[in-house]
Amino acid sequence: MRRRRAVAAAGVVSAGLLVLSACDKPTPMATVTVGHDSVNSEATCGGEGDALKPSDLTQCLKDKGVKTISVDPDETVRFGVDPEIADKGWTILMNGQPLTDSSTKTYRTIPGSVFFNAQYGAQGNSTLVSIKEGEKDTSGLWNFKLEKDA
Repeated sequence: MRRRRAVAAAGVVSAGLLVLSACDKPTPMATVTVGHDSVNSEATCGGEGDALKPSDLTQCLKDKGVKTISVDPDETVRFGVDPEIADKGWTILMNGQPLTDSSTKTYRTIPGSVFFNAQYGAQGNSTLVSIKEGEKDTSGLWNFKLEKDA
């Protein structure tokens, strides 16, 4: 009887380990901070090292399930990325267009007013901001929605 229980327990443990080994490794995180509020996210698309196809990028920029943060135009918006993203170079995109040059730092700041200024391509009271991993080929995209907080 004890032997059956021991074999059954070993089987349950083995099955549990098998299930855990099948889990995907989480992608690196990107964070947007305004004042005391912040949102962070794993990659909306990619983030696992492989280059994304242009058609995948276009679809990813249309993703509606993105994290949102309120931005007072007088505040500074801070962007932070995991070192894994920084090592490959990253660019901040606004509505799909580059807003910054590529950087290998883990942290950048931009005045909040930029995200609602028509001169930079802003339209209305919300802006899609993306973090693009990779200098030549894009290997990940993290999307955030910035909403104007008057």
